[in-house]
Amino acid sequence: MKSKSRNPRPTPAELDILNVLWTQGPSTVRDVHERVSGGRDGYTNTLKLLQIMHEKGLVERDESQRAHVYTAAIRKSDTQREMLGDLVRRVFDGSREQLVMQALGSGRTSAEELARIRALLDELEKKQ
Repeated sequence: MKSKSRNPRPTPAELDILNVLWTQGPSTVRDVHERVSGGRDGYTNTLKLLQIMHEKGLVERDESQRAHVYTAAIRKSDTQREMLGDLVRRVFDGSREQLVMQALGSGRTSAEELARIRALLDELEKKQ
């Protein structure tokens, strides 16, 4: 999988497809279509989106078989990092603290989640 520092930002529909590919691995258009839409939307919409994503460098296509097989060309972690960084800059004026406070204050956080967050904070403090 390629890891580019400035990947094109996926649209919400492209993210749905990428999530299928990140979870399921290499997939045909039909596989992706079934997972994304449950077969409700048109197959050709999924095909067209995958073709656009291939042109943008978001997916790679193996044309060696009759049914083309697509794989994600970008890593999930890289995409998450870039999109989160953009969100922090645009919505939270660059403040990670504001992001965390909003995320933790806007809903119920389980004891297990809080324990994992505390462990992460402890680990980050050790590194600094």
